[in-house]
Amino acid sequence: MNRRRFLTQTGLGLLAASAGTAGRSAGSKSEPGRGPLIVSTWGFGKASNDAALKVLVRGDSILDAVEQGIWVTESDAGNSSVGLAGNPNAAGVVQLDACIMNGPNHKAGSVCALEGIRHPISAARRVMEKTRHVMLVGEGAKMFALEEGLESVGGDSSGLHTQWHKQRMSQQSRESARKPTGHDTLALLVLGANGDIAGGCSTSGLGGKLPGRVGDSPIIGSGLDVDNAVGAAGATGLGENVMRYCASFLIVEFMRQGMAPHEACMQVIRRILSSEPKGANLSINFVALDKQGRYGAAGTDRGFQYSVTMPESSRVLPNPANGKL
Repeated sequence: MNRRRFLTQTGLGLLAASAGTAGRSAGSKSEPGRGPLIVSTWGFGKASNDAALKVLVRGDSILDAVEQGIWVTESDAGNSSVGLAGNPNAAGVVQLDACIMNGPNHKAGSVCALEGIRHPISAARRVMEKTRHVMLVGEGAKMFALEEGLESVGGDSSGLHTQWHKQRMSQQSRESARKPTGHDTLALLVLGANGDIAGGCSTSGLGGKLPGRVGDSPIIGSGLDVDNAVGAAGATGLGENVMRYCASFLIVEFMRQGMAPHEACMQVIRRILSSEPKGANLSINFVALDKQGRYGAAGTDRGFQYSVTMPESSRVLPNPANGKL
């Protein structure tokens, strides 16, 4: 018996109840170890999950599922963390970051500080599929997106900036207002019925950030990592604290060693806390799934939620790490 099978059968680590593997009963359309399975960050990820599942059910690819699932949240005018309705930067401009990664060929695409493009996840996919590059930034990313025929949206976001600034100052003391706060990035992971894996991230970034600031979300290995032989992981929260530890890559590597997804997420947080002078107030949260069809999550934010969707169910689950770090 190999180490991974031993860990799975003995239940070492925080598996079934806390990792969320319960509910995939034998004989169901999605037996353990099989897709389709979609896992994403936050409660608003559920709508994207549901859209991604429809894409898979009609027979389209896992990349189509990632892209079109994320479209839903990017198009949500009520979401202040993802898409053009997101909080603007300190200059009053909304700058978007996104990335996508395909497990079977280990290719990736990314865009950073992208302005005025409706679906940055589509721009990231075009970078992956139509260029020899992985990342495009700023004006170059916008020029490429326009050349590819992606929808451009003009407009003045200064009103959003004024509104955001007033809310921020009214809700926080002067001391806390100077501290960075977490951010609700959408990270979405897909396991296809054939066992292939893909993932994507999309965000408008930290509200009030310096123009040109880029967080973890479009950084491969930081905000997202996909390994078709192992699994995938994605992050949300304060990007500076995620990217300093290459956290998503590390989660996948722990799963490679035999850890279940939830256990790997918890282990990465504990690894970070063991050397982090800031303590637990980091706003780092993770989701993960593995090749066997298991999934899990963990985070330092008590309000963190994640969404899990299979053909038989679609649910929003609480942070299983609350009070356990």
